[in-house]
Amino acid sequence: MRSIELVFDHLTYALIRADWVRLEAAGLPSLAAHASPSNSPHITLAAGVDLQAGQEGPWQQLPMDVAFSGAIIFPAGAGKYVLARSVLLTIPLLDLHRHLHQGLVGALPVTLPGAWTPHVTISRRIPGHQLGTAMDLLDLRIEGRCTAARLWDSSTKKVTPLGGTSSAATPDRRHNE
Repeated sequence: MRSIELVFDHLTYALIRADWVRLEAAGLPSLAAHASPSNSPHITLAAGVDLQAGQEGPWQQLPMDVAFSGAIIFPAGAGKYVLARSVLLTIPLLDLHRHLHQGLVGALPVTLPGAWTPHVTISRRIPGHQLGTAMDLLDLRIEGRCTAARLWDSSTKKVTPLGGTSSAATPDRRHNE
């Protein structure tokens, strides 16, 4: 599977990682323990097995401010859920997403314009009875900034920068302590 993702500046990166750490400290499922360099907070723009991306994308629109408001929950199996921050739809974000998908082949239907739900994952496979506790730990109304885009290839475990500014956050060991 491949995905094209927006990544955040250092401040936004730290705010999302703080969510992960608070859940982990409370004994709740969180992405904090996953220390891979590819595990950084992001917004998935497109995903698919045969997804291809070149350097020619809508990346000149970056950096881009984003706002988070509330939480969104997706089913993740029997009694388990994905908990994520909801990203507010704005004209610049929708334009970037639409421009990316023009001519893009192999994207999953849920990532196509008109079906896409932008979000930043906080927890995967969290039991339903722990959702209220997890949500109480989150400061759900924050603002952030997307500064770059990347291509993640799960088969090769490779992250390829696609564009944006050099001020994009990159995971390092300090955020995993």
